[in-house]
Amino acid sequence: MRRLDQYCLVPRLFLVLLLPTAVCLLPTVPESQADTKPAVEPAKHKSYTEKISDDVSFDMVPIPGGAFDMGSPKTEKGRGDDEGPQHPVKIAPFWMGKCEVTWDEFDAFRAAEGVKKPEENEKRLKDNADAVTGPTPTYVDSHYNFGGGQQACIAITHHAAMEYCYWLSKKTGKTYRLPTEAEWEYACRAGTKTAFFFGDDPKQLDEYAWYSANSDDQPHKVGLKKPNPWGLYDMIGNVAEWCLDSYQKDAYSKFPLDKPTLGPVILPTAARTPNVTRGGSWADEAPMCRSAARRPSEKSWYKQDPQRPQSIWWLTDADFVGFRIVRPVEEQDNLKGLRSKVTLDSK
Repeated sequence: MRRLDQYCLVPRLFLVLLLPTAVCLLPTVPESQADTKPAVEPAKHKSYTEKISDDVSFDMVPIPGGAFDMGSPKTEKGRGDDEGPQHPVKIAPFWMGKCEVTWDEFDAFRAAEGVKKPEENEKRLKDNADAVTGPTPTYVDSHYNFGGGQQACIAITHHAAMEYCYWLSKKTGKTYRLPTEAEWEYACRAGTKTAFFFGDDPKQLDEYAWYSANSDDQPHKVGLKKPNPWGLYDMIGNVAEWCLDSYQKDAYSKFPLDKPTLGPVILPTAARTPNVTRGGSWADEAPMCRSAARRPSEKSWYKQDPQRPQSIWWLTDADFVGFRIVRPVEEQDNLKGLRSKVTLDSK
C-alpha cells in the first residue's frame, strides 16, 4: 500500500504549495487491520432493553442490513469441509441479544410454563394448538452444577430454545426467535472478512472468548469478555449457540455464487437432530471459534438421559450448548408463525 506521506518528500516547490501539510499527516490503516473494520452503515433502528419481570431483563442490539460472503475461503486455517463454497448473502436488519440467554431469563420461562410430566404439555396442545408448552424437570441439577443467575443457560435442546422464543414472543408481543445461520454469521463477522472478527491470528482470542485454553472447563457469566465490533458479547466461545436452521453439510452448494441470496434458511424439521450450532464453546479449541465454523447437533448429546422417551427439553451430554435470540425488524414470509415441530415421538 503506498502511503500519502511518500509524496511529501517530492522536492518540487509547486507540489509543496499544492499539497496542504495536513494531508501529509493523515494516518493510514495497515492492511492487516483493514479487513477487520465494519463495512456497513450503522443501523437505523435503535437498541432497547426488554423487561421480562421486575428483576429480569436483557438488552437487544440493532444489526444493520447488508450483504456478505457466507462461509470461509479454502485457504482459511482450520476450515471445515462444510464451510464452502463461499456465497453472497443479503440480510435484512434485525436486533440480536447483546448476550447469550442467561439462566435468569430461561428460569422465568421455566417458572411460568414448566410442567412435571410431558403429558401436561400434550394436554395443553390438545386443548389449544397455540398454547405455550414448558420444560419438564432436569434429570440432573437444574443448572448442571455450574450455577444459575447470569450464567449462560446450557444443555438446552433446539426445541426448548424455540419454545422459549415462542413464550417470549407471546409475553412481549414482539417476534423473537433463533437467528438463522446466515444472520448469526453476519452478526458475528460485523463487517469483517477474517477468520475471527478481530483478525486471522487466534492469539487475541483470550480477550474475546472463553474457550478450552482459558475457561477452566466450565461456562461463565455472560458479558465478561470484549464484544465484537457491533457490541455483541460472547459471540464466540462460552456456549455454542443454536441457530434456527436444520444442518446440511452441503447446504452452501445449493446457493448461487453470482448473486446474493436474500435471507437464506433451511427450515427445521420434526427430527431432533441435526440442527446447527455456531460460535464454539468453553470446551472448544480456537478453530471452532472462527466466524464460519459450523457444528451439527448429534444424538449422542442425549446419551445419558435414562428417560424413555428421552427428554425433548434437555441435553444430558451437551453442557456446552446454549442460545441467543433475535428479533427481525420485518419478518421474512417463510418464518412467520414458525414453531418447533419436535414431539416426544421425534427421533
